[in-house]
Amino acid sequence: MAYWRLHYHLIWATDERRPIIDTAHIDVLHRALYGKAKELALIVHAVGGMADHIHFVASVPPKLALAECVGKLKGASSHAVNLGRDGAAAFRWQAGYGALSVGGRSLPDVIAYVRDQVRHHQGGSTISVYERTTENDDGVSVLVEPTMPH
Repeated sequence: MAYWRLHYHLIWATDERRPIIDTAHIDVLHRALYGKAKELALIVHAVGGMADHIHFVASVPPKLALAECVGKLKGASSHAVNLGRDGAAAFRWQAGYGALSVGGRSLPDVIAYVRDQVRHHQGGSTISVYERTTENDDGVSVLVEPTMPH
């Protein structure tokens, strides 16, 4: 078996950042995320979030591409929520996600941050880089054009 320590802090938001994750969705989302994580052989360290986004801290085995991992987590969780919607508008995640690699020494601090999401958001003590799902702060992805040598 290969030795690996690949820890990630993943963040993704609801479609158009609508605040639609309520107490009824939390349990369904967590069950779906933990179930899919087990299927993918992820080690889940923390799950948290607010009404418009999710934080997911996990160790991802190197056999799994990160983009594939996030796609499967988002797909399984939105599917689970939509099963119980009974004609309500479909629950969807925004395209894209934020992904930060986490060193072993920083992992406990990131886990604590994710577990205390409500306190951080209510108290204005969020860490902006831990909350980003797009390339800039106004929610619009930035396309950086490659520069060509002259």
